[in-house]
Amino acid sequence: MDTALSHQQRAGSRRAKKETAPVTELESDNTSPMSEKDSGILDVEDEEEEEEVLAAQDLVDFSPVYRCLHIYTVQGARNIFENYYRKQRRKQARLVLQPHSNMHETLQGYRKYFHQIVGFFVVEDHILHTTRGLVNKAYVDELWDMALSKTIAALRTHSSFSTDPTLILDLKHLIVLFADTLQGYGFPVNQLFDLLLEIRDQYNEILLKQWALVFREILEHDNYSPIPIADEAGYRQILGQFPFQDAELEKLPFPKKFPFSEFVPKVYCQLKEFIYACLKFSEDLHLRQESSRRHADTGAIFTVLSKKEKLVQIIINTTHLEQSCRYLEEFITNITNVPPDTVNATKLYGTSTFKDARHAAEEEIYTNLNQKIDQFLQLASYDWMAARANGEPSDYLSDLIAFLRSTFTVFTHLPGKVAQTACMSACKHLSTSLQQMLLQSDIKQISLGALQQFNIDVTECENFARAGPVPGFQGDTLLLAFINLRQLLDLFIQWDWSTYLADFGRPNCRYLRVNPHIALAVLEKMKDSSRKNAVFAQFRRNERDKQKLIETVAKQLRTLINSQQT
Repeated sequence: MDTALSHQQRAGSRRAKKETAPVTELESDNTSPMSEKDSGILDVEDEEEEEEVLAAQDLVDFSPVYRCLHIYTVQGARNIFENYYRKQRRKQARLVLQPHSNMHETLQGYRKYFHQIVGFFVVEDHILHTTRGLVNKAYVDELWDMALSKTIAALRTHSSFSTDPTLILDLKHLIVLFADTLQGYGFPVNQLFDLLLEIRDQYNEILLKQWALVFREILEHDNYSPIPIADEAGYRQILGQFPFQDAELEKLPFPKKFPFSEFVPKVYCQLKEFIYACLKFSEDLHLRQESSRRHADTGAIFTVLSKKEKLVQIIINTTHLEQSCRYLEEFITNITNVPPDTVNATKLYGTSTFKDARHAAEEEIYTNLNQKIDQFLQLASYDWMAARANGEPSDYLSDLIAFLRSTFTVFTHLPGKVAQTACMSACKHLSTSLQQMLLQSDIKQISLGALQQFNIDVTECENFARAGPVPGFQGDTLLLAFINLRQLLDLFIQWDWSTYLADFGRPNCRYLRVNPHIALAVLEKMKDSSRKNAVFAQFRRNERDKQKLIETVAKQLRTLINSQQT
């Protein structure tokens, strides 16, 4: 038997080796009490076809296992050897499944770990198929379940330490090879592909951080000015980097300008690189294409759009990038070969991301405009006890209107609704702030002369609105921003209380927008003023009559307010 089981040179075909192999007297006479076949060792040579691919028996000498199995079987102690073999192999499996502490640092560390596990189960698979009962499928499946859970836990832990996208990509290839190899031996590997989904998410997070730095650098070095083009070559160069179509711009002579700044074509090119890098992980994976597309999303990378002083250009830029997303979707379709009309057709989430970024920039514009208006209003210095108006708008208001005119001139390239919304928002804020100025608690008295000066300033605001600082408003729509303040001032300056009180509550009354609470608050300030100053001389009544008139109106307003509350 020693002669028969000695190492044989594998030159030539397996059949030739089998014909020339020496046969012992024990084998030829078949006089052993129990042959190898009877002891459970299968003759795999008869079952295998001639092939050049190396198998387990080409790399590992299994003869010691077969000898022991045969000897113990002849001695009637087969169960002892079976239990011993399985116990020892379980111990060896635990050693094999214990990864090195720095496995995550190099690809070689992962490769060694996978090789150990593959080797272990290839050996067990060979023992399973070449012996009768030394190991059974239930034992091997139990070992694999234990190995799979430990392998996944080790890979999940060690891969989380990786920050190199190239290493993670190489790890993905190793896991795919590992899974495909063991699947070929009949082991279930679905959990490994589930793990790949987790690693893909980590890979994309690393890419996001990496590209966020790229985008931040582009944004920080951008001049936020339209790209000037001197000749046809420069024009075609930009069009080669960014898909832009504008028939009007095409007709203009050189030099001319693109409406967006340089960061638009630069960001677009980097987005294509980012999408390609994301989709690279999904190559060779048994994943639905839809899930790989979803990670071509450009979310979170535009959190750097925060340069407040360049908000107008940012809105213009993000608008063009938002419109370019359909070209990015076509780009993904081309590299994934998924038709656009299928269920898994590309839908880039970056479209909503650009839209959100644009909306955020628009909100910043509205907020900044209102803050700037507040700064001008802080310069207001009214003489609230003035006997008469000076006949000209206040200096602070003239400066404010000049600022608004120049600001809205810059909004030329903004989408129409953005410019209109910004203008309406600014006018409404200005109107509300001016009205609040009349109601400030530290202003105890207001004379009619002060109200007349205040009215001149409000008229200047209305002239600004009437002039149409931005196109697109129909009629006097922008004037409606000041209608509350206009009706309030008309009521006091014309002293038209009889009309107000008589028509109050009617849908078409002249002073529909005048709140009785606000009217009463301003009237109380004028009542205090009239006690010390003859500001109502134009009414040609004595001071007692004037005081009585104000108190009568105030009483009627209180009655009106109480009836409303009831």
